[in-house]
Amino acid sequence: MQIHQLRYFRAVAKAGSFTRAAEHERVAQPSLSQQVRKLEDELGARLFDRLGRTVRLTSFGQIFWLRAEAILREVSDAKREMEEMVGNDRGKVAVGAIPTIAPYLLPGRLASFALKFPEMRVSVVEEITPVLLESLQEAAIDMALLALPVPGDHFVCEELLREPLYLVAPRKHRLASKPAVSLKEIENESFLLLKEGHCFRENTLAACGRARVEPNVVFESGQFATILAMVAADTGISVVPQMAVERREGCCFIPIADEGAFRRVGVVRLKQHFCSRAQQVFLRHLQTSAARPPAKAQMPSVRQLASRRSERTVRRA
Repeated sequence: MQIHQLRYFRAVAKAGSFTRAAEHERVAQPSLSQQVRKLEDELGARLFDRLGRTVRLTSFGQIFWLRAEAILREVSDAKREMEEMVGNDRGKVAVGAIPTIAPYLLPGRLASFALKFPEMRVSVVEEITPVLLESLQEAAIDMALLALPVPGDHFVCEELLREPLYLVAPRKHRLASKPAVSLKEIENESFLLLKEGHCFRENTLAACGRARVEPNVVFESGQFATILAMVAADTGISVVPQMAVERREGCCFIPIADEGAFRRVGVVRLKQHFCSRAQQVFLRHLQTSAARPPAKAQMPSVRQLASRRSERTVRRA
């Protein structure tokens, strides 16, 4: 049994197709199929049901999948540990982050990390939570920045920060001048929400559930940028985390006063995964920077803007 055979088996199981698995592994499809057949012959069991152009795991394949995953993870960890001991290639860290965290939390922290540790390289993958958790289990990434909690007792989770939620409304909205709002005040409003698969969607719905509010969802998107553009066009309101608050024409960001209207952001790792020196250093950097988050530009309220306009009028007079 060869390691590359296990990799090919895993690729076929994930892709549900020998053709797509071969593309992913960058190998000729006949060669990949031959190696999987050799693996089946050695095990004395069929691992896949061939269904035309697609395949699915047999009962034997489902059991072997768990073993193959564990073996590949152990091999990856052993390689990293040896590299640490001999001092080769020690500066690599693979990080995953969800789309509602990556563009806000990572850029400044990656830049400061590169200045402080120029010999270490960080690669970043942006994906939704289920994909990143799967990547952690496959040792494709070392850690993931996610909204907590996450399912599964085989993960180690460490909270980095808690951030309040904000209502984002059009500038002329009836709530725009308030210093804070409760979710009860937005009942029956046209509500814009992230699509299924984004964990911030669940954060928002959970906050609404605690407030006993059922949002009137009229639009769903996979991007905050699209939602904010729709809010600015006066098509509805939405909820965003504090790190997504920005100066945007046509939008007003108002703190949500409800208890529990926040999200927990943390680092998630696999329990059995070897944590290299580079990973430990990057994790400490995240912990330190989370303790003193970069200052954000304060959004002036409507009252502040009106006061400034009044002051300018008096001065001109």
